[in-house]
Amino acid sequence: MAVGTSGGGVERKRVVIIGGGFAGLNAALDLAKLPLDISLIDRRNHHTFQPLLYQVALAVLSPADIAQPIRSILRNYPNVEVLMDEAVAFHLDEQRVELKTGAELEYDYLIVATGSTHSYFGHDDWAKLAPGLKTVEDATEIRRRVLLAFELAERQMQETGSHPPLNFVIIGGGPTGVELAGAISDIAKLYMSNNFRHIDPSEAKVMILEGGPKILGMYPDDLQAKAREQLNALGVKLRVNAHVSDVQPGYVMVGDERIDAVVTLWAAGVQASPLGKLLGFATDKKGCVVVDEHLNPPGHPEIFICGDLAHFEQNGKQVPGVAQPAMQMGKYAAKRISRLVAAELGSDGTGRNEPFHYFDKGDMATIGRKAAVANIQWPFKAHWSGFPAWMTWLVVHIFFLIGFRNRLSVFRQWAWTYVTFKDSARLIIGSQELPGWNSEDNQPVAVAAAMALDLGSPKT
Repeated sequence: MAVGTSGGGVERKRVVIIGGGFAGLNAALDLAKLPLDISLIDRRNHHTFQPLLYQVALAVLSPADIAQPIRSILRNYPNVEVLMDEAVAFHLDEQRVELKTGAELEYDYLIVATGSTHSYFGHDDWAKLAPGLKTVEDATEIRRRVLLAFELAERQMQETGSHPPLNFVIIGGGPTGVELAGAISDIAKLYMSNNFRHIDPSEAKVMILEGGPKILGMYPDDLQAKAREQLNALGVKLRVNAHVSDVQPGYVMVGDERIDAVVTLWAAGVQASPLGKLLGFATDKKGCVVVDEHLNPPGHPEIFICGDLAHFEQNGKQVPGVAQPAMQMGKYAAKRISRLVAAELGSDGTGRNEPFHYFDKGDMATIGRKAAVANIQWPFKAHWSGFPAWMTWLVVHIFFLIGFRNRLSVFRQWAWTYVTFKDSARLIIGSQELPGWNSEDNQPVAVAAAMALDLGSPKT
């Protein structure tokens, strides 16, 4: 499978990496420093810092603040090629990957890290009505819908003297749902306070529908309580044990109850990339590939499954599909490949059989302006909430903007926008229609039935 030679005439190994997310990019950056030939394949030309996507979705940041071309990140490594393409077939016995464009790549080692996508639990038709948040495209679509709702309400108020209730419904009470809810509340109460002449944006209502018994279920009980308090202070209504039975233009059904919504957003579930099943290995119910202690599928030590696509258990629990373990998996795969190659070449391959161990440093979620919850596990254990947790979140996320523009510059620009709410990215790009809003008379379908939503005190 050699594709080149080193200066001493020794055949160089080729590593193919599918996916330019946290796992794939971290693996590429570490492997690029070694005498290997590397091909990184991604259907997009950019790497996205996903933890800050919701701020693009709610117009705090622009896409360029959290995304950068993969080529730019890897430009200083001549042994790395970047191909904007997709894997469509794997010929495992021949160690060959077939791409959508028809190209084929042979490999000595393969890293598959294509992440996850939204899961609508068999209701894929809901996707157009309730977009999720995984990509820059998702973020700009959510931004379009949220901002457009205010614009359409302003126009209708000017024309008719009334407008439909600005009800925003978020399905799912995990970190993404909580962060979206807090940010929408901030937009309505702070961003737009003096921007409109005919409507009062602060009258907008935000509701979280969580199917389980609590929000932020992976967080300790005390932080869940703090999160509820902070959301309550923002006026966000919480509904737990609320199982959505249908999503339609302009409203959501919870059992037999109809809840009107000018915008519905999805934060309720994810599933692994389709490549998981395409590989042909055993997968779990979400499509994640079951791997061993070295992140290898059974019988293939040359293949590494990383990030959201991997089902890896530690201490009887599956490692979560978030950025932190993805980065660690990518780095582990790179280290193990380097040691395996060294052993093949007769060098010291010490540590090549060391298993992967996920080092949990904690979890954080922001809840509106200057508030957050933080479950710190390293370098010490602590539970923080409020402004101290928000400051911790800010510093950590700026630090991990790897491969992007000067961090100090990004910090100044982002912090100024986020703290002062000036110069925000409130641009509406694309269609000027909303699902459920009749473009002919500007009347939402849900409101046509005169069914206004009473959003009172949070129900927990």
